Amino acid sequence: MVSGEVAGDPVAGQRWIVRSLAKIQAALEQKGHALSHETIRRLLHKHKISPKGNVKRLGPKPPPDRDQQFQSIQSQRAAFERAGWPMISVDTKKKELIGLFAQPGATWRQEAQAVYLHDFPSAALGRAVPSGIYDLRHQCGHVYGGQSADTPDFAVEAIAQWWGDVGQVRFPGAPELLILADGGGSNGYRPRRWKLQLQELLADPFDLVVTVAHYPPGASKWNPIEHRLFSHISHTFAGPPLTSFDLLLDAIRSTTTTTGLAVQATLVEKDYPKALSVSDDEMAALLIEKHAICPAWNYTIRPRANREVIS
Repeated sequence: MVSGEVAGDPVAGQRWIVRSLAKIQAALEQKGHALSHETIRRLLHKHKISPKGNVKRLGPKPPPDRDQQFQSIQSQRAAFERAGWPMISVDTKKKELIGLFAQPGATWRQEAQAVYLHDFPSAALGRAVPSGIYDLRHQCGHVYGGQSADTPDFAVEAIAQWWGDVGQVRFPGAPELLILADGGGSNGYRPRRWKLQLQELLADPFDLVVTVAHYPPGASKWNPIEHRLFSHISHTFAGPPLTSFDLLLDAIRSTTTTTGLAVQATLVEKDYPKALSVSDDEMAALLIEKHAICPAWNYTIRPRANREVIS
């Protein structure tokens, strides 16, 4: 009866069927066989057929230059490593509602913490937008907790503040900074605003050469900040609800690992408007040098004070 509906994994030997037990039972009754659900289930299990849900294993076809870009990133990291120049990995962590909202995980306590039934933003005291920066050379992280929107302006201002307060102190006299970023989002390779702000807030004011290497689309999990910083912060967040911005920042600062990870956190109260445009004239005024390998994903932004020297 179900032989034409059996699907499965030929490697793992798992099989399943489309019809539910109730529909199989009804079809059997029409043929004069009265069997219970348990009997039907037992017979199916005998043939190694059981309920199976969807498994997220399939993805879109990777870009043709994916492997070449990974090799390019490794080459750039090696060059900066040899020169002793700074390298950072940047991204925005999952946004967090501030209030009595459920967090995954559990804590040791006498009674369970009561939280809201639903994650309605209207019940939140605010929404945190954690923009992270991970220093690959010093195993240190810095998270800027925004209260507005995840925009290129916010992402670049966080990097500029980090460089002004921390980066140039750790790397005095460094002429160039390497930024590893995802392929999409506020710090993706497409937003014009991201490149404009890197020029105006980082390269020009600090007379700093800024090289950016983006991970290919669909490869954000290879960005070091994901598994060296954000994963550990998520473990710290697990359990109690984040009822205030101060609690969120304290949780971030308390994140440590046995290998010596140290994390700083700063609250950013500025409001960042969305959908700010960049004109063609503004883009033409940027001093961007695209690399020969995967030019959409690799580029260097030079200080405009050096324009005459370069030309």
